Amino acid sequence: MGFFDKLEDKIRFWFSHYPIFYGFVGGIGAVLFWRGVWHTADYISLYFLNNTGVVSTTDLGSILDGLISLALGSILLLITGLFVSNFIGNEIIISGLRGERKLTEKTESEVRTETGAIAEIREEVRKISKTVEELKNKK
Repeated sequence: MGFFDKLEDKIRFWFSHYPIFYGFVGGIGAVLFWRGVWHTADYISLYFLNNTGVVSTTDLGSILDGLISLALGSILLLITGLFVSNFIGNEIIISGLRGERKLTEKTESEVRTETGAIAEIREEVRKISKTVEELKNKK
């Protein structure tokens, strides 16, 4: 495990005790990231759409502003462990680890079969819980 993985684990552990603060920092990271993407894209479009092909020094502030926001947002999201989950989502990662296909690639019958299997499992768990409760009450 690398240094950054250990650092991320320590930071996530600390933040887990302060979930509101964790959400606040994660939100700031996401907003800064997207602000950086937006400003950098604005700068690039200004550069290519400018008739002279020359960008003034005031426009250089725009690129630095965008890149700094992008870097800060990325750092906040990476050290809090929210970067991947913020953009990809846990379900996609888990289904990839399981080797499952995306929901959009599954047929309707496959989705119905999975839904039915989940319902059956849920019902079986209810029966087991009921049996356990009955056994507890007999004692």
